[in-house]
Amino acid sequence: MTGDERAALYEVRDGVAVITLNRPAALNAVDAALSTAVGEGLEAAQADDAVRVVVVTGTGRAFCAGADLKAISAGQDIGATGHPEWGFAGLVRHWIDKPVIAAVNGFAMGGGTELALACDLVVAADSARLGLPEVKRGLLAAAGGVVRLQRQVALKRALELALTGEGIDAETAREWGMVNRVVPAADVLDEALALARTIAANAPLSVQESKRALYRAAAAGSDWSGDWTGEDPWAVSDQAMLTVLGSQDAIEGPIAFAEKREPRWTGR
Repeated sequence: MTGDERAALYEVRDGVAVITLNRPAALNAVDAALSTAVGEGLEAAQADDAVRVVVVTGTGRAFCAGADLKAISAGQDIGATGHPEWGFAGLVRHWIDKPVIAAVNGFAMGGGTELALACDLVVAADSARLGLPEVKRGLLAAAGGVVRLQRQVALKRALELALTGEGIDAETAREWGMVNRVVPAADVLDEALALARTIAANAPLSVQESKRALYRAAAAGSDWSGDWTGEDPWAVSDQAMLTVLGSQDAIEGPIAFAEKREPRWTGR
């Protein structure tokens, strides 16, 4: 497919890659074409030094309605062609070093919520609704719902969402910690892009190492004694700091400050 026929669109705006789920007639339900296009978009963003941040959003009134059940009932594989390791929608197991922001423009129950959970930051429309209704269909939120939800909200709230299958509005999701910002629907993409530009203005390597270290430290042991269990989070922090301090940007930042000018980041 080409142009607006593609299941997901990719463009770069001033250092921000925008990936747009583009099956509005199907509420951006995930099929193989969408998974492949999204996954390829993330790979393109990762490989492009000019891209600092990625924004994922949807065309039409939905962010993502989850898996394309028509495709599944027809026996079709909805995964990215040749890349099962990328996970649902080519995204939920697809790590890239650059921050990924979900601009949740509308309906996002089920797989749509799992896409949001997989992103680093979430800007949601005030009309958006999130939740994991899989239990109402005899299914399980296996695209990250049962893995990530209880890491991002209190356990009892995660259990309430996963066990009742009921949805919550965007403001409640923000209060619970699933969403960073809630804005009018017409402003979602602009707000996500503004947030992305704020991040993109910072030193790329510092941003990427901070993202990596935060996720590793969250999965590590106690910050008081790494000997108790798991990886020592201070070792994670120290490793990231050594990488950042060895970069050209670590020299450029203080010089730019001293010279009272904007830094010229190289990401190296």
